[in-house]
Amino acid sequence: MKRQNLTEMEGVVIESPSPRNATPRACLDNLRQVLSHVPGRIRRHYVRAPPGDRAKAELSPHDSTKGRTIYRLSAGSSGGDQ
Repeated sequence: MKRQNLTEMEGVVIESPSPRNATPRACLDNLRQVLSHVPGRIRRHYVRAPPGDRAKAELSPHDSTKGRTIYRLSAGSSGGDQ
């Protein structure tokens, strides 16, 4: 089920998450830094996002400094082929 009023943005992971809390820090394309948690479905499939990888995040309408990582893109790509 799609959540209402969420903003999707892409950015680069700048700080690797620890396995315990799974909250990577990312710098979005609009140069804003956010702290985003990794949902269980991504953790379950052992998807990791090391620093330098691009990721897509959903941002909360209430607090634009927190979000949820929903997709990991290839390293250095902008959505297209490398």
